[in-house]
Amino acid sequence: MSDDMISMLEEALSMFIYLGVELTLLFLVISFIVGVIQELIPADKIQKILSSKSGKGYFSAAILGGLTPFCSCSTIPMLTGLLKARAGFGPTITFLFTSPLLNPIIIGLFLATFGWQVTLIYSSIALVVSVTAGYCLEKMNFERYIRPEVFGDKPVTGCSGSAEKSTVNSVACEATGSVTDAGIESDAEKVGCGGAIALENASENRNRWSRIWQETWSQFTKVLPYLLLGIAIGAFTYGFIPADLIVQYAGADNLFAIPVAAVIGVPLYIRAEAVIPLSAALAAKGMGMGAIMALIIGSAGASLTEVILLKSMFRKPMIIAFLLVIFAMAILAGLLFNLFF
Repeated sequence: MSDDMISMLEEALSMFIYLGVELTLLFLVISFIVGVIQELIPADKIQKILSSKSGKGYFSAAILGGLTPFCSCSTIPMLTGLLKARAGFGPTITFLFTSPLLNPIIIGLFLATFGWQVTLIYSSIALVVSVTAGYCLEKMNFERYIRPEVFGDKPVTGCSGSAEKSTVNSVACEATGSVTDAGIESDAEKVGCGGAIALENASENRNRWSRIWQETWSQFTKVLPYLLLGIAIGAFTYGFIPADLIVQYAGADNLFAIPVAAVIGVPLYIRAEAVIPLSAALAAKGMGMGAIMALIIGSAGASLTEVILLKSMFRKPMIIAFLLVIFAMAILAGLLFNLFF
């Protein structure tokens, strides 16, 4: 085996381990946080904030996406949580598109690398296309392509659950309370009804954290095979496709540079935080600005790992629509940048 082949294998293996550890930790942490949010915030509140009945829901989803520094894969747990909470489908899909493309880290890197004009155009394109795509997919009833198992069964919480528990506690206190006339003393009389309820609530809080973790772990084990497959493909691509090959097929003189860069970007699975500095080097090697933008959006907005994970949540038409939106966004951005830069 040649030294070059060994080097490529080492790079691919290193990337596989790095992505595996990073995405596993991110998935577990984000899933747990989403579980806590679902436990503390009633589903109807989330539905109201991210409702698709007005433009406010789409705007809220775009802000939420911009404030969450997730890569395309670590967006999935949050997406699952929003779907389970029955948030508006259009705003939820808007979040799916904006989260990996418009977070503060990416915007900061864009400003430092390309300046405010490029950053403004990039942000505007990503925002407009994401909101438009979410709205159109909602109107086209793509919600019907969500797999039923995504929703699952959620334990009853909130006011109705609390009221039910209080009633049970009250009945228990009445049943175990002392009968002073008969001179009978019980444990409830010693502790007091309020103390019994407090102990019950403390136990419930411990059970709540345990239940959230169990749901998190269950969700993780379901997507783990998809996650490992996607990471393996991404790591192989990272290790065996050199940067010079990208420049060769996506150079400034190539008429098909923009669509080629968009297509190349998805299997690369490079986070925007990494692809933006890389893009500066590719530009120095002769890659056109339009192709660079297409590469950034293609690689940050989607990845094979994410697509594989999305297949566990959506049926094929929604997966195709997702990829078409990312490619359309990448090509549109590339064409506009070729016109203005």
